Amino acid sequence: MIENLQDFTAGLPALLQWVGVMLASAIPFVESYFGSVIGIVAGMNPVVAVLAAVVGNVLSMVLVVLSADRLRARRGVQPLEEMSQRKQRLRRMLDRFGVPGVSLLGQTVLPSQITSGALVAFGASTRGVIGWQVLSIILWGIAFGALAVLGVDLLQTS
Repeated sequence: MIENLQDFTAGLPALLQWVGVMLASAIPFVESYFGSVIGIVAGMNPVVAVLAAVVGNVLSMVLVVLSADRLRARRGVQPLEEMSQRKQRLRRMLDRFGVPGVSLLGQTVLPSQITSGALVAFGASTRGVIGWQVLSIILWGIAFGALAVLGVDLLQTS
């Protein structure tokens, strides 16, 4: 799938490649980290690639958070004993690490869209979740963008 997204992005005119990166980064499990890599491998300026990846990921995450907030307002917070095993695990992580910890580390397990939506559904502050998720998305995008630049540079010098 990542290769198809790279081909799609590389096939766009240079002025529209950032749109391809934004669209790819809005997809769960692609996120800002693989979106940055896709843009850089497609030949984009690394700063533009990371920025486009972050924007695409943030927009989709905010959409999920606002939807989860509306749903929570209508239904309330679900009791722990009625949750699935996966939701119970995420809730225990929230209780242990708080919104900052789950936001920064949660992307190693689940996409930001799923993690952020669950945090809001569990009763976490919508504004706090968005803030910490944005920080996390930026950090992961920069980290993977830097790794991609190092990898591309290594391949070009060989």
